[in-house]
Amino acid sequence: MQKNLKQIISFLQVVDSGSFTKAADILGLSRSMISVDVKQLETQLNVSLLTRNTRSIALTEVGKHFYDDFKHIQNQINEAFERSQNLGTNVSGLLRLSSTNEFGQRFILPLLPEFCRLYPNLRLQYSFNSSLDDLITEKLDLSIRLGNLKNSSLKRKKLGEYDIYLVATPEFIRKYPITRVADLAQAPWINHALLNWQDGQYFLQNSQGEKLSLPFVRSQYESNSATVIHHMVLASLGIAICPAWLVNDDLKNNQLVRVLPEFSLPKQSIQLLYPNISVLPAKTRAFIDYLTTHLSIQ
Repeated sequence: MQKNLKQIISFLQVVDSGSFTKAADILGLSRSMISVDVKQLETQLNVSLLTRNTRSIALTEVGKHFYDDFKHIQNQINEAFERSQNLGTNVSGLLRLSSTNEFGQRFILPLLPEFCRLYPNLRLQYSFNSSLDDLITEKLDLSIRLGNLKNSSLKRKKLGEYDIYLVATPEFIRKYPITRVADLAQAPWINHALLNWQDGQYFLQNSQGEKLSLPFVRSQYESNSATVIHHMVLASLGIAICPAWLVNDDLKNNQLVRVLPEFSLPKQSIQLLYPNISVLPAKTRAFIDYLTTHLSIQ
């Protein structure tokens, strides 16, 4: 039975991680041991649970049923441990969370010392990451993400919202005059690699409520870092869509100007994501309550 459990855990982690290598890193085993576990499990069941090629893995129909059944059992076991560990108001154990780098440094890190003092028996592991995949693959408890996110299987709590602006330097605007929406297509842009500004979620709206789609724009520069994009737009390399909290000081100092300021873009959400489980651990509840009370981007 113990051997079967090890094989099942290896299989579940391979599926959650999307690769044998990532599963091995998370479980602290070698890739070959993970591969042997899955192969022995398939041999014992006399079925193929996964289809493999050089780039990816996928569940077979039988594998999908097996995964769903045992993932449910694994979640129940984890919840039982959490309930036992967190009886009453005891907040302890390891809390794993992540956020984007720039937002986290500015708004989350200053809140952590007091939270840690409130719960001295809690261990904290905080990482910067912009991807949504890490919540499952890295077994995180919480993830703070920005923007109007697509639907997912994760639970979410909205913590607030913020404005986003079209910005450029005065020098750039002198070189690429922009007086109407169509002019945006004629200038170089600096885009965020993880966001698609032209997927229908982003549009320009004037004071009369009229909505205009962004034209197809030329993305000459791209990064997955808001800090990099910020530096590039300050260097007059292009137009960028940036969070107001990131560029407000630059606007006040006239280092940047709003492009087409008579138009606004949709406000973006600050969202707290966490696993969709029936019993939320006390450590997770405590952090959610703390952020809800203390987070402010004013």
